[in-house]
Amino acid sequence: MYIDFHTHAFADAIAEKAISKLEHTLIESGYGASVPAATRGTVGELLEMLPKWKVDKAVILPIATKPSQQTVINNWAKDVQTANSGTLYCFGSVHPDAEDALTELERIKSLGLHGVKLHPDYQGFFANEQRLFPLYRKCAELGLPVVFHAGLDAMSVDCIHCTPQMSAEVLDAVPEMTLILAHLGGNERWDDVEKYLVGRDVYFDTAYIDGTISDEQALRIFRNHGADKILFASDCPWHPSCREREMLERLPLTDGERELISHVNAEKLLNIC
Repeated sequence: MYIDFHTHAFADAIAEKAISKLEHTLIESGYGASVPAATRGTVGELLEMLPKWKVDKAVILPIATKPSQQTVINNWAKDVQTANSGTLYCFGSVHPDAEDALTELERIKSLGLHGVKLHPDYQGFFANEQRLFPLYRKCAELGLPVVFHAGLDAMSVDCIHCTPQMSAEVLDAVPEMTLILAHLGGNERWDDVEKYLVGRDVYFDTAYIDGTISDEQALRIFRNHGADKILFASDCPWHPSCREREMLERLPLTDGERELISHVNAEKLLNIC
């Protein structure tokens, strides 16, 4: 079984506009090798493609890029999860600048969403800012895992808002929070991932890493960090889910390691064991 722990989709009415805008950002940044997108951002197309990519279930990670979006986005996530129970699992999102962010976290929990996605680049903060720590502590109190976009992003190629060093500071300050760092701990900053994060109590996902990290370094990080803290993920639609699945299948992992990464760790975090 494969559970893709990092996918994106949008409401049908805005999906094409959102994907087109993000494709343009990738191209303009010079980081657009994977455009056009693998889907046009709808839930229906994600559901259609998953079996073709030999992936069984997926986690959708929405992002509130404005404070005014968080309620609508979380309601949509709840509706998607309810309509696709057992196949799609959704996180919620809050915007750090929203006055009701902490209250909205409580509502995310009450909606039955599985965690919180934060994107420092798109939401305009640095991961280690002190003003974020109450939000992190609230997530920990509620038992909501937090996914950070970590490392380089096309939105801000000249300024990384979540470096491995910043993530290490967050872990020091809020060790009780379950933290998942996308892109193997820090997109294209993997030497620093090995220096500051490998071996710590934090999850890494594999989103968008195939073709940007050597198989040798990826395997070394998997092994040194521990397969029980790695989550299979693609960043669909920016990579099709099959791309990272095929990467995992070509790496010389043991059957036990591959089981943990492909679905067992995800089942634990989603509480679907």
